[in-house]
Amino acid sequence: MNGPAAADGLIVVDKPGGMTSHDVVARIRRLARTRRVGHGGTLDPMATGVLVIGVGRATRLLTYVIGAGKSYTATIRLGQSTVTDDAEGEVVTTSPTGDVSDEAIHAGLAALTGEIDQVPSAVSAIKIDGQRAYKRVRDGEAVALAARRVTVSRLDPLAVRRLDIPPDPGGSAGPGGSADPGELAGPGGPVAPAGTGEGGLAVVDVDVAVDCSSGTYIRALARDLGAALGVGGHLTALRRTAVGGFTLAEAVTLPELEERAPWVVDLTVDAAARRFFPERGASADEVTVLSHGGPLDPAGIAGPYAVVDSTGKVIAIVSERDGRARAEIVLAPA
Repeated sequence: MNGPAAADGLIVVDKPGGMTSHDVVARIRRLARTRRVGHGGTLDPMATGVLVIGVGRATRLLTYVIGAGKSYTATIRLGQSTVTDDAEGEVVTTSPTGDVSDEAIHAGLAALTGEIDQVPSAVSAIKIDGQRAYKRVRDGEAVALAARRVTVSRLDPLAVRRLDIPPDPGGSAGPGGSADPGELAGPGGPVAPAGTGEGGLAVVDVDVAVDCSSGTYIRALARDLGAALGVGGHLTALRRTAVGGFTLAEAVTLPELEERAPWVVDLTVDAAARRFFPERGASADEVTVLSHGGPLDPAGIAGPYAVVDSTGKVIAIVSERDGRARAEIVLAPA
């Protein structure tokens, strides 16, 4: 990591499939020539789309990115359940889907909308007694996670496609195997042809659009829809389209970042803070107090907000409590 490091700020990356979020962080550490890089919310390797990356001081803003609402498009396959609730895991059950009507699918999606208690997938990064749940599962341990209250504000069907997937000679579509990656394109992408002949498995692929709170597992929505319909279900494609106010429209690919390295940052710390928070101006004396960690008089602004100096530079992210405005994070220390 020799040479000048890139400026502090945020990057909105369009994560490709097949990479972990940590893989993307590692790539950007190399490009930006700094180890101070983090991400604002994990995407599974099979998932693509918006991954917000923080560089330098902007990593301190990632806690707010992680807590922001998320939007996705996804494909749920009904008729198969897997150990991971997605296409990366072994198929453990198959069920006929001929009696599953479009109306039942729509009703099942509606029942998963609103404030719900969701049990996260057992193969998740949630820690149990200091160890990741997925590690315990891979070690052969049975894992039962507690339900969490999440909000699914939108779970709309975009398309319902009935198709046959061919019998699996080597474990790709039948019990004991995972589906062929070529059949796992997302909404609007290629799917296995219908009518593949005798011995194929009839499944239903449901393309959905999801808006949800932080901490919602789309894999768990697929699992729970399949369970409610009595046929099993899992996720075959996932694309994150937005994190808070950051969308695919402003996302850049890793090859694009390679071309402009080490200057990979799209939003400076100041610009990024303005995207998330309301602003409050501060006098020179207030800037001095705040940059030393001291409190300000309250301004009556709800929620965290950015305090800026006369030049527009963000000094700190502040919240008001107990009659004082106190810094949650200081971005321009004394």
